[in-house]
Amino acid sequence: MKSPPYAGFYTGRRVLITGGLGFIGSNLARRLVELGAKIILVDSLVPDYGGNWFNIEGIRDAVTLNVADIRDRYAISYLVQGQDIIFNLAGQLSHVDSMRDPYTDLEINCTSQLSLLEACRHNNPHVKLIYASTRQVYGKPRYLPVDEEHLAWPTDVNGINKLAGERYHLVYSQVYGIRACSLRLTNTYGPRQLVRHSRQGFIGWFVRQALDGEEIQLYGDGSQLRDMTYIDDAVEAFLLAGASEAVNGSIFNLGGCRPISLKEILETLLRLTGTGSYRIVPFPEGRRAIDIGSFYATYDRIHQTLGWEPRIDIEVGLRRMVDFYRAHRVHYWPQPSECPK
Repeated sequence: MKSPPYAGFYTGRRVLITGGLGFIGSNLARRLVELGAKIILVDSLVPDYGGNWFNIEGIRDAVTLNVADIRDRYAISYLVQGQDIIFNLAGQLSHVDSMRDPYTDLEINCTSQLSLLEACRHNNPHVKLIYASTRQVYGKPRYLPVDEEHLAWPTDVNGINKLAGERYHLVYSQVYGIRACSLRLTNTYGPRQLVRHSRQGFIGWFVRQALDGEEIQLYGDGSQLRDMTYIDDAVEAFLLAGASEAVNGSIFNLGGCRPISLKEILETLLRLTGTGSYRIVPFPEGRRAIDIGSFYATYDRIHQTLGWEPRIDIEVGLRRMVDFYRAHRVHYWPQPSECPK
């Protein structure tokens, strides 16, 4: 098998991952351990945000964990010192929560990003910084596939604040020379994703409901298209970006192998689990207002710059995800004491 372009690059390098106990952060950490990096994970372990101790099971002795909130500017100012690369994955991800509690979303996705960048500017101006952005910054697509030149017109508070956080990174790259770039994630899925509730994306919740043999409610008519990025492909994009100077000051879309309808995703999942069912229902009013319809992106820019492309098709990815949660559900499902009466 051909070695990746970054083979040897991360050996001995000091890497900080914000949101390190979360879905993407923990999977990224596992690969960086294999590559020989010296890793510090930062996570607030705020309930319902995705941080999970079990996500680093098997690599706990190979990483250093600092339980800290990215909103704590003094802690962050200390933690960025001496780091070679920062993968900035900490964020409030729920679109629904951002509408219910916009001020917390503002603090985490906007103000805290500025604090992190200021910490880098004053304490580590030569650090490499890769920011995890989101397709949500585009809002409802005006054309498909969506490229990086598409108008940014978010439909919710989360998208607005993520866009601001992204722009801060690019401004600090342009003005202060911080080597920052942004990866706009589409619909990332796979093992270690939060499945405790439905507020951080549909796929984790669908997997949990299917494995529990429940009836899944599919909003709309199921024809909405998405591009699904399996976690291993997303991690590969972060590793490539972290090892390249060609990405500095730029934005890149990720994406999936092919656009696929929500109905096809769900039917594939139910076939793999052999349990559960689904019913198509109208959108709840609160979700209808922020629904974007079909969305899929072109990843031509990152392919041309770094050679990245998604490789894991939806059926393979879902099978791996289902197998993981079947084996480890006790660590991801709410325990009886946590369930509402």
